[in-house]
Amino acid sequence: MPDAPERRDMQLMHLAHLETQKLMEQKLLSMPSQDVCSPEFLCWIHGEFYARLPETLRKVSDLRGRLHPVPEGKVRNFNVRIGTHTPPRPEELSDFLTLFRERFGPLVDGSPRSLVAMAAAHHRLAWIHPLGDGNGRVIRLFTEAWLRKSGLDGVGMWTLCRGVARRNAQCKAALSAADSPRLHDADGRGALSEQRLSELCRFMLDTATDQTAFMASLIDSERLETRLLAYARLREETREMPKRSSILLRDVLLRGEIRRGEASRILGVSPRTAQAVVRCLETAGFLRSKTPKGPIRLAFPVNVLGTLFPNL
Repeated sequence: MPDAPERRDMQLMHLAHLETQKLMEQKLLSMPSQDVCSPEFLCWIHGEFYARLPETLRKVSDLRGRLHPVPEGKVRNFNVRIGTHTPPRPEELSDFLTLFRERFGPLVDGSPRSLVAMAAAHHRLAWIHPLGDGNGRVIRLFTEAWLRKSGLDGVGMWTLCRGVARRNAQCKAALSAADSPRLHDADGRGALSEQRLSELCRFMLDTATDQTAFMASLIDSERLETRLLAYARLREETREMPKRSSILLRDVLLRGEIRRGEASRILGVSPRTAQAVVRCLETAGFLRSKTPKGPIRLAFPVNVLGTLFPNL
């Protein structure tokens, strides 16, 4: 158990991480996918994260034990050693980061290979160790950004960061192993071990699978339809929801989203009545849309989460 000052430091870093992640999610909405791998984006993450830390947490020692203040949003300007690994020298970082962007940027997409590339990029960025401090946090946020831009993030229902944090010792061991040089002549073509990198990729994918399975067990989606219908029908009887609301909510649940014009057909009522039902359910927080005339999706108001998701 950490002592009080150390625990306080961890809490401050975690809070800064969460605040940075919220800002990052907004920034990603207008960013090209490949820019996730750009040095500018990595420095932006670091800048936002470090700007939220007190001065006492913004210093790091170099190879000689000298303390360096770490300015936010800047690449490393001194030599470091991480365990048995010596990352590239400061004057080499620009070339390494340019190559990183060129190799991995085009792979940020929705294909299955993107998941494997994400795991490999996680290690390669850790190996480069581009920042003076905070590399672990920044790289985890970078990985979350990759998942979000590739459409594989689970829309907030699960997070790889949490899984990695829960398996922190295993993750560090896998990352360290992936720093190993080639084990034999058939172990890839580069200087580092392809076998150890593959093992890290499997670890990351297993962690993602574990997180999705964990959330699936809490959500219990197989019985969500039954719980939603029971809740909506009860609210119809008490007149807290318009009649036939349960029918519309069930249809949206099963299909993911519907066009507003379809509500009339689904409910079997006039377009004007259907519009009134949709407005009522939007006001209550059960339906949402990105635009006033856009498709509608299901939402879950905070006050009903305990009923619809009792395992949570």
